[in-house]
Amino acid sequence: MANHLQNSQSLYLHKHANNPVNWWYWCEEALTLAKQENKPIFLSIGYSSCHWCTVMENEAFSDQEIADYLNQNFIAIKVDREERPDLDSIYMQSLQMMTGQGGWPLNIFLDPLDQVPFYGGTYFPLEPRYGRPGFLQVLQSLRRFYDQEKDKLETFKTEILSHLKQSTILPIIDNNTANYLTDSDFLARVIDLNTNIIRPNSPGRPCFPMIPYAQIALQGTKLDRAIFEDLSENYQGERLTQQRGEDLALGGIYDHVGGGFHRYTVDATWTVPHFEKMLYDNGQIIEYLSNLWSSDVKIPAFKRAIQGTFQWLQREMTATENYFYAAQDADSFVNSEEKEPEEGAFYVWEYRELEKLLNPEELSLLKQEFMINSQGNFEGKIVLQRSHNHEFSINIENILEKLFINRYGESSKNLKTFPPARNNEEAKNGNWQGKIPAVTDTKMIVSWNSLMISGLARAYGVFKDQSYVEIASKATNFILNNQWINNRLYRLNYEGQVTVLAQSEDYAFLIKALLDLHNCQPENPQWLNNAIKIQSEFDQYFWSIEMGGYFNNGSDEKQQLLIKERSYIDNATPSANGIALTNLMRLFLLTENTDYLDQVEQGLKAFSSFIGQSAQGCPSLIGALNFYQNGKIVKANQSILEILNSQYFPTTVYKITEDLPNNCIGIVCQGLSCLEPAETLDQLIDQLS
Repeated sequence: MANHLQNSQSLYLHKHANNPVNWWYWCEEALTLAKQENKPIFLSIGYSSCHWCTVMENEAFSDQEIADYLNQNFIAIKVDREERPDLDSIYMQSLQMMTGQGGWPLNIFLDPLDQVPFYGGTYFPLEPRYGRPGFLQVLQSLRRFYDQEKDKLETFKTEILSHLKQSTILPIIDNNTANYLTDSDFLARVIDLNTNIIRPNSPGRPCFPMIPYAQIALQGTKLDRAIFEDLSENYQGERLTQQRGEDLALGGIYDHVGGGFHRYTVDATWTVPHFEKMLYDNGQIIEYLSNLWSSDVKIPAFKRAIQGTFQWLQREMTATENYFYAAQDADSFVNSEEKEPEEGAFYVWEYRELEKLLNPEELSLLKQEFMINSQGNFEGKIVLQRSHNHEFSINIENILEKLFINRYGESSKNLKTFPPARNNEEAKNGNWQGKIPAVTDTKMIVSWNSLMISGLARAYGVFKDQSYVEIASKATNFILNNQWINNRLYRLNYEGQVTVLAQSEDYAFLIKALLDLHNCQPENPQWLNNAIKIQSEFDQYFWSIEMGGYFNNGSDEKQQLLIKERSYIDNATPSANGIALTNLMRLFLLTENTDYLDQVEQGLKAFSSFIGQSAQGCPSLIGALNFYQNGKIVKANQSILEILNSQYFPTTVYKITEDLPNNCIGIVCQGLSCLEPAETLDQLIDQLS
């Protein structure tokens, strides 16, 4: 019998619609019911392509005994973290306070009176194993605790809520200590601290792209070498940012046959990925590799990875309405008779498969370019990882094309679109010519689409491939034309149905995408005009007049959460406030409206204590500080700006003007003053450098 999730449009929630657990979605009706029946809330948060979320759905949440106990003693609520990152952020922070670590599935227990958490964990096995108690034991213990230990419960809740509220209060530095805003030595020090995050991992640890950290490290390579002289060691940004690019473009984290980047690798050598593909990772990586190329790190593997990811995006992740899908699962079925999918099945080969597909000469050539042996590198199977960063020969490309045909059933030239499998049933029953693909989560998320638009805009600026900006423009126009209801931006679109009010990251990333499109197409006024318009709406609903910075939720959000957070810590995606403050600086330079500059200063002061004490958690805020100190605008004609945009000037914006002094090709302005008019391109580049 279906539960309350049966009509949900979220792929993640709908996966649980036929569980025997009487799941609710997050709503006032469920919260009120928990109060009326005096039942603690079991809140479970995950996302569609989360492997261990799927495991727990198949095990504990499908078990009748567990479901009976849950239904009798708790109100069970499911949340898709991609729909509600605000809820996920609050309760993930709570879990980290309790256990010192987090992850998904995020399973947490709340008091029904006030939704304050009192216990939490991640994956709970059906039976005791992996050093973890069985889920039924956990439920029974927690219900006894809730009923019999009221004093301890209240003490624990008070401590958690106090920590949560305290996390929203950041001391603001006074004017005497505000010198860091213009202190280039301070900027160099915090960039160096963030660069340490992308140093090679120690053995046994997983590898994540960590693109916000790689981007700020790359920005550091454009600073004057002299300001790093007082640091404990020489700045390693050039070496480490190139290494991160090679790890991504050569490693098993990249799909060398079909294009696109997986979420992370489970090892320290970038070999074996966790096979889910997330839109937000791929957008950021395209932008990062394009920036590396434009900074004169022209490694052929970077360009190939960008091209391959774009082809994957076009083929598998673009709706007919021109927006981008959210993600693809890690797991897929080996054949239609299998009950459960296997991790990575769509992406890996057995050695004997390669022997059948390729002749001995081709297999030998493939071994010269990829780390391949008969034992495999992932559970006896082979994940392709490159050995060299040079350009592939035509022979290697032809061999990879054979593997593409084996996987997809058709050549890459003929296969322009590959329809998504929207759930396990479609995957198992589809008429696939090759392997059974992983399920695709087809919802449209404004913030994630915006990150991809930014990546494509940057790739177009660097490589001048018109197809990059065309698909980015279409996705942007979809958002501009479809995601507003009653003059308010909405976060999600499910096949034409708009839902969930947009959050701060949606506004910040969308404004960034519009400004990135303006940078590569300054002749098109609609991008800047829309950025200004959306910034006004963002300020109206999200800006904290008292403290500075942007709240995660708008002031028109009806349901009050435990705390009002302002996102300033970077994770897999950059923080909303870090990007938002950089946007404000770019808007100030483009419009000369000093109100934007005042907001930047107030915002940077609002987060100053965290920047000073915990700089390794906020690379995007450091990027905003860099833009505040070093932001420039170039006023020139379109041909000059196209040349400049193909190079790496991370704190520069561009504005077309034909009204220049005689013998002048461009003017560079920084802050509230301008340099002498440049008469040659070399002079202009020197001024930017």
